Amino acid sequence: MQTQRKRKLRDRRPRSTSLPSKSPTQSSKPIHDGDPYRAHHRPTPEECRAVRDDLLALHGFPREFARYREQRQRKLGLVVEEEGEGREQSEAETALAGEEEAEEEESVLDGLVKTVLSQNTTDVNSQRAFASLKSAFPSWEDVLAAESTCIEDAIRCGGLAPTKAACIKSILTCLLEKRGKLCLEYLRDLSVGDIKAELSLFKGIGPKTVACVLMFHLQQDDFPVDTHVFEIAKTIGWIPTTADRNKAYLHLNQRIPSELKFDLNCLLFTHGKMCHRCGKRKDSQQCGKRKDSQHREESPCKACPLLNYCPSMTQVGSL
Repeated sequence: MQTQRKRKLRDRRPRSTSLPSKSPTQSSKPIHDGDPYRAHHRPTPEECRAVRDDLLALHGFPREFARYREQRQRKLGLVVEEEGEGREQSEAETALAGEEEAEEEESVLDGLVKTVLSQNTTDVNSQRAFASLKSAFPSWEDVLAAESTCIEDAIRCGGLAPTKAACIKSILTCLLEKRGKLCLEYLRDLSVGDIKAELSLFKGIGPKTVACVLMFHLQQDDFPVDTHVFEIAKTIGWIPTTADRNKAYLHLNQRIPSELKFDLNCLLFTHGKMCHRCGKRKDSQQCGKRKDSQHREESPCKACPLLNYCPSMTQVGSL
């Protein structure tokens, strides 16, 4: 009797209703996992390619980034066959990039410091600041041993000298303590996720700086979001109008095909500096027009091809 009673009680216990766990191959993980704006379906891959092509036709590939583009192509073993004038121009850009690289082999640490110096200033001033720093201190060991005020004096032309000097000093100190030498070349052997984790350990290094180092100096497929890219992305509806820069970075990196990221980023950055309507900068040159202060803020930028991608022409006209 006791045995039968125990059996009845056991049969009355509620059975587990949990579903069996899925194997990795059965995972229902969404395609755009990690995207803070999953419901925002722009840009599409086709739209990214079209914008890239339109800006390339308008500006040509920016000469200032030709060196990094050639490095990427060489790393990936890409050989682009071109004909006529296009081939001659490509060969000239490659030769120029080769000459620049021969003059100065740029290390990952060089690239990181360059990116730090580029914050909140013009390209010209940041380049002057880096050249001045390297002239004053031949090695990174010399920079680390120097007084902060001496570093500030060397980079003052780039603006925010005390802040940037402290950041550079902190990077070098942390790197020496962690690795025993002032070198970041080991990052070339790490995954993108591990590179981001390593660089994020340095005080003052944010997502945009990390993304720039990944794209320009480690030849990885990443898409930095600076002021120009951020404003254009909002203007043409690639991100919600309420988006912030960090979430815009996550969204655009999920939506833009990896093979288009480098060219598209360089072209959007260049276009943002030149087109006052897209970049929302009063001091920017109108797209397709000469840099003439007399005409800079008059008629709309009719030559801008990105107007075709805006959610509505009336919305752009009100900017």
